[in-house]
Amino acid sequence: MRPARALPLLAALLLAPVLGGCAVGAYISPATPLERAVNGTYEGVGSGLTGRVPYRLVLTVQERTGRASGVLTNLESKKAYAATGSFRPAAGGGALDLTMYEEGDRYRAALHGELRAGAITGQIKTVLLGKELFPYNVTLNKVPATP
Repeated sequence: MRPARALPLLAALLLAPVLGGCAVGAYISPATPLERAVNGTYEGVGSGLTGRVPYRLVLTVQERTGRASGVLTNLESKKAYAATGSFRPAAGGGALDLTMYEEGDRYRAALHGELRAGAITGQIKTVLLGKELFPYNVTLNKVPATP
């Protein structure tokens, strides 16, 4: 092999381990401490016009993008709603504004609440004719994860 051709090959062989080492040292956690603290399952009760309704919310917050998503289940009717919306971080928690959809695109409810100290407090408003109307005051407490 000629020396002129060997030089680029030698440089590439020496550069590969160096660049590989950079990737290992540059690990960035995919979840922030706040995300690890607030993401999970919440259960509780909503009280409104039709009485008390038990709910479960499986929540995922993305602090860096200000987004939140999850699934809200009415434990009485067993109906589940896809939830998507915003999360505004604040000390030890933040504010949630989620829109709930049934069957992918049917706007059914909205959750406006505060996430603090392992609990979500706020209102779920059911939607009628495209308007948020019937409010349910809710308190959902975080369910400890089981190993």
